[in-house]
Amino acid sequence: MNLHDWIDELCDVLDIETEVDEGLVLDLARIAANDVQKTAAPITTYLLGIAVGSTNADPEAQERLAARAQALASRWDRPADAPDPDDIDDDVPDDGGVDHSGERFDEDE
Repeated sequence: MNLHDWIDELCDVLDIETEVDEGLVLDLARIAANDVQKTAAPITTYLLGIAVGSTNADPEAQERLAARAQALASRWDRPADAPDPDDIDDDVPDDGGVDHSGERFDEDE
């Protein structure tokens, strides 16, 4: 099965009719993976799809949306493990990565 067959079958399964510029999507995925981090590729292309669908973008508008996403990825300068700037100097520390499963929080102890 080639990519075109996969796209056709997937569109059938998802019950959508659309033309896919796979070169545009693959280029965006490659740039996001290389300039941001690998896991940014599927998320970026998914969000492009949401933007295209929600605005009913024609092919030229799709290219403009993809170009904006590519520009953001290309100028992305934060390493994958860098802290979120919104969390720096925050009064409430983010302990999302801390396992509290064995802790008790009874005030009477």
